Amino acid sequence: MDHANLTDDELELARLVRDFADEVVAPQAYEADRTKTLSMDVVAQMGELGLFGLPFPEEYGGQGGDYFALCLAIEALGRVDQSIAITLEAGVSLGAMPVFRFGTEEQKQQLLPDLLAGKALASFGLTEPEAGSDAGATRTTAKLDGGEWVVSGAKQFITNSGTPITRFVTVTAVTGEKDGRKEISTIVVPHGTPGFTVEPAYDKVGWHASDTHPLTFVDARVPEGNLLGDRGRGFANFLHILDEGRIAIAALSTGAAEGCLEAAIDYSRKRTVFGEALSTRQSIQFMIARMQLRVHNARLAWHHAARLRDAGKPFKTEAAIAKLTASDAAMDNARDATQIFGGNGFMNEYPVARHYRDSKILEIGEGTNEVQLLVIARALGVA
Repeated sequence: MDHANLTDDELELARLVRDFADEVVAPQAYEADRTKTLSMDVVAQMGELGLFGLPFPEEYGGQGGDYFALCLAIEALGRVDQSIAITLEAGVSLGAMPVFRFGTEEQKQQLLPDLLAGKALASFGLTEPEAGSDAGATRTTAKLDGGEWVVSGAKQFITNSGTPITRFVTVTAVTGEKDGRKEISTIVVPHGTPGFTVEPAYDKVGWHASDTHPLTFVDARVPEGNLLGDRGRGFANFLHILDEGRIAIAALSTGAAEGCLEAAIDYSRKRTVFGEALSTRQSIQFMIARMQLRVHNARLAWHHAARLRDAGKPFKTEAAIAKLTASDAAMDNARDATQIFGGNGFMNEYPVARHYRDSKILEIGEGTNEVQLLVIARALGVA
């Protein structure tokens, strides 16, 4: 872990979560991955540590920290178990943050305390079968009828949507049309609402211990007051949420890249080939040096974006750069670490194998890397 530019409080937090990751998260990671089970005990312990409340004010049960603090925790967890890291990232960025950013005071008081304590989780229903990167193609609808929103449609790839403590999903839905364009709003749909079904979990390539489901809505009725934020501002609001989330994904990716680096260093020193440690071979030394280069650049990128965000300055482009840089670093380091491990790298009992499977989604989720390139190009005025 690079200690540069961290305050004493930030350094203490990073060490606290790193120790928790090594002592509690890592020992259960292989079995959780093998059985595709999210440990609710680990989630509860993260709640007790205050991780879900890190970037929120104390008045709602938060820790009074900032987004940088959250990302430090996510990076430390991502180093040993991406499934646990994404559970925290999505629980905060996609579950609680929309309520905090756009909810009424009543909604905040009602929904946030349990989320920030880790006693409940929430999810964000954006992606659809026909609306991924093109979120404007949203087909889920919500129509007012007798003081209630009637929600119909489908969402897919929704993280934290089916755990035993998941309380609600915030969905983007077409609530009308304005100037010939879809009016998209965000609406809170509690679990247990008639017509709202959490479908069976996906069989995924990676993130096996992360809870991910498709959702269907057939005339699911919720009170008109479940509108989150201003009507018609759903599209703009979720873009802001995604910008923040990209910084968190960059932090997770950095942790994964570092986990691969640490494993590669340790293995290359212990593994003997033709009577010598693997680490004595220059080709391996250069490969590991490049892995460190990627970790360093990825961390600098997300640190910069997070500091801008917390300072209230524009950070959209920097978030895209961080997400692109760090997710590429995670995937490249996972590939190189697996190569250094040789045949053992193809065995799931080794963490590098899990990182190899897990890291691919980092180049896709929270906006594909192609979308990040488009964001950067637009900022340069060439797209």
